[in-house]
Amino acid sequence: MSTNVTKRLAAGANLPALGENVLTNTQEALREALSRLGYQNEMYELLREPLRVLTVRIPVRMDDGHVEVFTGYRAQHNDAIGPTKGGIRFHPDVTLDEVKALSIWMSIKCGIFNLPYGGAKGGIICDPRTMSVTEQERLARGYVRAISQVVGPAKDIPAPDVHTNPQIMAWMYDEYSRIRESDSPNFITGKPIVLGGSRGRDKATAKGVCVAMMEAVKVRGLELKGLKAIVQGFGNVGGNVASILHEMGVTVVGVSDAGGALYNPAGLDVPELMERRDSFGMVTTYYDGVISNEELLVQPCDVLIPAALESQITAENAHQIQASIIVEAANGPTTPAADEILSEREVLIVPDVLANAGGVTVSYFEWVQNNQGWYWTEEEVESRMEGMMVRSVQNIFRMSERYEVSTRLAAYMLGIRPFAEAMRWRGWA
Repeated sequence: MSTNVTKRLAAGANLPALGENVLTNTQEALREALSRLGYQNEMYELLREPLRVLTVRIPVRMDDGHVEVFTGYRAQHNDAIGPTKGGIRFHPDVTLDEVKALSIWMSIKCGIFNLPYGGAKGGIICDPRTMSVTEQERLARGYVRAISQVVGPAKDIPAPDVHTNPQIMAWMYDEYSRIRESDSPNFITGKPIVLGGSRGRDKATAKGVCVAMMEAVKVRGLELKGLKAIVQGFGNVGGNVASILHEMGVTVVGVSDAGGALYNPAGLDVPELMERRDSFGMVTTYYDGVISNEELLVQPCDVLIPAALESQITAENAHQIQASIIVEAANGPTTPAADEILSEREVLIVPDVLANAGGVTVSYFEWVQNNQGWYWTEEEVESRMEGMMVRSVQNIFRMSERYEVSTRLAAYMLGIRPFAEAMRWRGWA
């Protein structure tokens, strides 16, 4: 691949400079993508906001007897292609704008991978780290009761996200089946295998990130041997990314959690870190020499993999990033202003809507298996996901070259076009 193409594959060379609001940023990128594809403004107006957004209030009896009321959201971006699909996050910083933006990103991911879904997202404002297991169960079941009329196997299929897991999906599945008075394993994905979950789902996002990283490494002409990587975030995605990279022979020199970060230029003992990691991805509490997450991002490495939350790489720290490749395992970790800086510095970014879509791809496989009642081996799941990931990465690289745009804008263009076309055929625009 030519040097000029590699430059275009860098960060956000063709995206406008935007403010820091995650929804506004997403909408402006969406507008640019649709404009590049030749669609009129009416198409943008249909796609700039979710078709439906539900806000719910969930009363939960806490262990000490008092009732606490939690606010939750469910956004369904677009169902022109099929039912909507997206995760549910439990986090104290959940906002309505964030959930809307995440639903749009899910649509783009589904479009990139040709999945028969539109995007959706859910979230509850809470801190599960301060809640008991029984309190989390009551909250999960209460959320399903509150949204049960707008979700379902042919309407909207939830999945795990930040601070949710197979156990929480199992409670939600059980509650929905009670409400519908029938067994409904295809209502939700990310379930335990014994309840209809797919083999390979727990590591699907991480494996997809690593496949995307390998494609980027080829573009840059690098070798895996001797490659040094930093992984910000050590939860399900970040921890599994670090483990997979370690098994591949990549030297993981830095990891982090909500409490701080560990960095060793000679490499970290990833298996030991995984042994000590708790259910929330916390591991730094066991070690001395902890640095901040902000410090970790700017340490020397070849590949930086942000796998935490949004807006971690900003205009304030982008010029200090030392990685030549950034693979966005988290949703929206790089702000538009940072994109511009990284583009000027010719840092190659594999954007979030591409890099972390292994999870929704295998969630689709789980839904298909539930519908058919025919379950695949882990090898079959991994092979199909990896094939789809490689094809999607290559499709975006080709679109980037054809339109002379960044990989991020190419991803938006490739992902949103199926929805625009479906709405055009339906007569919506």
